[in-house]
Amino acid sequence: MAHAEAASVYPPLEARPVKNTICLFDVDGTLTPARRDVAPEMLQLLSALRHKCAIGFVGGSDLVKQQEQLGTPSIPVTGLFDFCFAENGLTAIRLGQPLASNSFIGWLGQTKYKELVNFCLRYIADIDIPEKTGTFVEFRNGMINVSPVGRNASVQQRHDYEKYDLEHKIRANFVQALKGKFPDYGLTYSIGGQISFDVFPTGWDKTYCLQHLKAEKDISGVDYTTIHFFGDKTYKGGNDYEIYEDSRTIGHSVKSPEDTMTILKEIFEL
Repeated sequence: MAHAEAASVYPPLEARPVKNTICLFDVDGTLTPARRDVAPEMLQLLSALRHKCAIGFVGGSDLVKQQEQLGTPSIPVTGLFDFCFAENGLTAIRLGQPLASNSFIGWLGQTKYKELVNFCLRYIADIDIPEKTGTFVEFRNGMINVSPVGRNASVQQRHDYEKYDLEHKIRANFVQALKGKFPDYGLTYSIGGQISFDVFPTGWDKTYCLQHLKAEKDISGVDYTTIHFFGDKTYKGGNDYEIYEDSRTIGHSVKSPEDTMTILKEIFEL
């Protein structure tokens, strides 16, 4: 049933009955249990919602990961949503067609990027910590991920490093050194997980995707004045915080996919 429903034909964006409205969803913990697949009931509800207004998701992961969680073997994730924003919208797909994408290196430029990475590698070479592994700087499309112990660390090495880092503030001091060295680069540093921190352009959080919705006015004439955002990490420091708090959105903080479904049924009488 979910497959047939998901593949059914929807009104064009400008003809959806709930005017100038889109529902944007975080993925993990909002549409799916963390790192798990979407439930058929959720796909059915989203399909019903899509007949009323536009729908989209915005996630930090790449499109491959989102296909695994939200898509099915027979239906690509890009067919289930009007807007797909992978890597916070750096990769954007509208009605199955890619929009302009962006990359960290493209934004920063190769010269500045090299200076940044060289500084990181020299800094890591000079840190004395109990263990080091490999992959100290990992390049991703929208950011670099820097790890003093290395991303090849085993589970045990991760635990050991995390304890050492809490005591000796290795990552916090590293971030301060980068801020001091590159004050004019316009970068944000985010310490997360056990062993690493992310470096990305300021503003390249989930609010980045909103520019694509603004551009819709010039494409189909639809002006998305009502943007409902659903997310679970809406607290300060969480990756849904900026878009949840943004004046352009109506934020809904959820605790689970079931919570998301309950709120959607209430608002849109599904």
